Amino acid sequence: MLNLHAPTPTRWLAQVSQNLEALLIDHAHCEKKAAGVAMNLMFAYVDRVELVRAMSAIVQEELDHFHLVLDLLDRRGIRFRKIPPSHYGERLRALCSKQEPMRAVDRLLVAALIEARSCERFALLRDNLSDAELANFFGSLFESEARHHSTYVRLAKLFASADCVDRRLTELAVEESSIIAEGEPVPRVHS
Repeated sequence: MLNLHAPTPTRWLAQVSQNLEALLIDHAHCEKKAAGVAMNLMFAYVDRVELVRAMSAIVQEELDHFHLVLDLLDRRGIRFRKIPPSHYGERLRALCSKQEPMRAVDRLLVAALIEARSCERFALLRDNLSDAELANFFGSLFESEARHHSTYVRLAKLFASADCVDRRLTELAVEESSIIAEGEPVPRVHS
């Protein structure tokens, strides 16, 4: 369903469990960035009405999630602030083709993989955090992340055949799993 090539390494849950504040701040930034990615796609492919409609809905939902995380931070007395992001998204975007229409396919599939990884990690947090509020919060986002993943994969098929998209998704998923396996020293949603 999620098209991930490999599961999250066990070290990640231990890493983020020890610094939930940084994870929550990063999560807010991720929701904001996800809205920006959808907005950029909407502007880049304005002639694709199906894509524009889907992206506008995702922008709204991601901004709603951003506000939910900000509210959670407020309730917990955590100041939202700039923190260094992980290099995950940057490394995935570097894999994108520079030539259309494969650039559109790759941009959509990279977004799909980011959503898939978020979905998988929110399930891990839901199932493993002892903090009931946080476990429920992450669990409540699981379904929308899965839906966003499938929307991005479906939209990639507007630009290339299903076989081409499926092959490219597999290639990118293998690369994504290598990036995740390397990990990063900072606790982030995608570290």
